[in-house]
Amino acid sequence: MKTAFVNGKIILNDRISDEELIIKDKSIFSLGPMNRAKEIDLEGDYLCAGLLELHTDNLEKHISPRPGIIWPSTLSAVKAHDTQIIGAGITTVFDSIAIGFRGDDNLRSQIFKDSIAVLDYAQKKDLLRASHLIHLRCELPGENTSDIFEEFLNEEKLKLVSLMDHTVGQRQWRDISKWRTFHRAKSWTDEEAKNEIEKLKIMQSMYAEKNKSIILSKCKELNISVASHDDTTEEHCLDAFNNGIVISEFPTSKAAAVKAKSLGLKTIMGAPNVVREGSHSGNVSAIELANERLLDGLSSDYVPISLLHGAFMLHQKAGFTIPEAMATVTKNIAAMLKIEDRGEIMEDKRADLVRIRLINDTPIVINVWQQGERVF
Repeated sequence: MKTAFVNGKIILNDRISDEELIIKDKSIFSLGPMNRAKEIDLEGDYLCAGLLELHTDNLEKHISPRPGIIWPSTLSAVKAHDTQIIGAGITTVFDSIAIGFRGDDNLRSQIFKDSIAVLDYAQKKDLLRASHLIHLRCELPGENTSDIFEEFLNEEKLKLVSLMDHTVGQRQWRDISKWRTFHRAKSWTDEEAKNEIEKLKIMQSMYAEKNKSIILSKCKELNISVASHDDTTEEHCLDAFNNGIVISEFPTSKAAAVKAKSLGLKTIMGAPNVVREGSHSGNVSAIELANERLLDGLSSDYVPISLLHGAFMLHQKAGFTIPEAMATVTKNIAAMLKIEDRGEIMEDKRADLVRIRLINDTPIVINVWQQGERVF
């Protein structure tokens, strides 16, 4: 059956079109008038390709809604996460699951094991509306990081790996006071915080390089895309480039973003950074990088609704055209991750679509279609 979307603003790669968009079954069919069985009046709203999210902590937040708490039903947590994701216009999500923790961090170990198993179950039972893939966030100083990583190499949904190092005093936490603020719930004394930092530095020296070597080797062998994380210096970017890494996630300084671009790395910034017009960690402003055209894509990180809002703010605050802005959350992400069947409104691509209405300059998701079927 052919369905026509009419009376809307269709966001294409290079322009906004007022033509009719025709979809047939699960795919984009054509632009322009044509015989059809069904018509959807967009009432002047925008229609764009479904958003792609490559790094979100949202699943973990639902499974562990408070520090030290695991929600009794991982399935209901996964379902709630999926509902929030699809309601934000995200039709393809790379659920970011952290691996690599200290031996006493049993909570994160449980989250990791439960989430992958339940995602598999929910997908097989057709309980999810978004397309869920896996992004393993590998904490390099973790004692067991490479061991856990190797256990899940055959996971079909594993499409992205990022190499992280949250050791205090560098990268995201080069400002120790910001790290203390982030962990304020632990109520450490100065002496306790100092001891914690020393433990983390010891773990980094013992495990980081070994884990990095093993993970990079396996990703190269299996052709899995790899991202660096929180690059701060030019040396960080150069090291990523020399190791075959293709994405720089959340560079913390302009110098790192400039170097990443010069090396051909694709730069991802947090959409919350764009919407809030500043980083919660005191790092470089994403709007500043966008103004310099040092930004290739956005991630909602810890706020799913920020992805669409952030894209429109790139148009409003950084001079991106609407097609350019929307590419940072659709086409550009698909290209980085070698996903060829979605991310743009084009013939034969998946009919993953989002209807957007601007209300007081804020984009609001009205409807979502996944492979031609309305799911929101």
